[in-house]
Amino acid sequence: MPEQKLTIVGSNHDCLSAPITAELDAKSSFKSIKLIDATSKVSVPCQWEQVGEKVRLSWIIDGLESGQPKQYNVIFSDEEVKSEASQVTLKTVDEGRLDIEIGGAFFTSYYYGKEVIRPYLHPVIGPYGKSVTRGYPMVTGVPGESTDHQHHRAIYVAHGEVNDVDNWSEAPNCGRIVHRSFNVVSSGSVYGHIVDKLDWVSNKGEPVLKEVREWKFYNVSPSKLVDLNLTFTAPEDKDVVFGDTKEGGLLSLRVACTMQVTIAGKMENSFGGINEPEVWGKRAHWCDYSGPVENKWVGVALFDHPKNLRHPTYWHARDYGLMTANPFGIATFEGDPSLNGNYTLPAGAALKFRYRIYIHTGDAGEGKVAEKYHNYINPPKVQV
Repeated sequence: MPEQKLTIVGSNHDCLSAPITAELDAKSSFKSIKLIDATSKVSVPCQWEQVGEKVRLSWIIDGLESGQPKQYNVIFSDEEVKSEASQVTLKTVDEGRLDIEIGGAFFTSYYYGKEVIRPYLHPVIGPYGKSVTRGYPMVTGVPGESTDHQHHRAIYVAHGEVNDVDNWSEAPNCGRIVHRSFNVVSSGSVYGHIVDKLDWVSNKGEPVLKEVREWKFYNVSPSKLVDLNLTFTAPEDKDVVFGDTKEGGLLSLRVACTMQVTIAGKMENSFGGINEPEVWGKRAHWCDYSGPVENKWVGVALFDHPKNLRHPTYWHARDYGLMTANPFGIATFEGDPSLNGNYTLPAGAALKFRYRIYIHTGDAGEGKVAEKYHNYINPPKVQV
């Protein structure tokens, strides 16, 4: 069986339950890959995709200290091998819903059906088995839960001015983000994978923008990691203008009500800003919202990738429970009408964004959010 050796060299930060991906030369006529820890000789759960002439191999690494190396053997096999490791499983519940389970436990559902104005994740289960997102409006009548801003649906993608179409609110004349088809829906030992093709349309159904939305749900516990990659493509015959408005967030979150700053929670950003006066309208590499859920402190951090437009992004983040990454609302956030945060995507061109969602115990300090952000943007180096 063909074999390759890999060496992983830690960055300047410890690697804590972090996804790692290595690109290898594809071997002819193989059906499966085994990843072996060269020191312990133990098989490591891994997952692979063939991309052109390369193989993209992924696994989870934990406890790699900064600057330290770790070696693996990659064995290409002509036998089908079924992983016995706990998996991330995607299950189609009906035509408009996918359930995601991690290690046999429910994590979240992806809602995308015809009745949905914009696809969203709900509920989103945290480290102690309870949702870290608000139930309303999907679930009503929850004692003590707020009922403002119906369009804040747990975790979602939206923006309030796209060629003057409101794809943020759920007003009668709002636009919609319509699911067209899935390119990928797959389970795995390392991650569950969704690639969703969507159209942004006006309230009359007129096409505005095309989107490919890629989710990866990783097999880590008790914390949770989710990657979201967005690719927006303008029509061939028309530019698309993302308007300067605070009413938007290409990655948006509404936390559970008990986590709100107005009740008992806390927001913190990568510069140490605390709560809305120091976080709203400010730029930061990441933003974290934490608070109690049934008397246990949990948090959700959103990471902005350095390759994103206008990184570090601005944050439309409120003490009442909303946190969104919004690179467009510059005039409002800076308090200067002479500024213009519009962004024009030329006809036929594409614009990409990358984000990570990290759900953890404790606040940003206890949850080691800064270290986890470095795991995202400065992963260990792979030597083949």
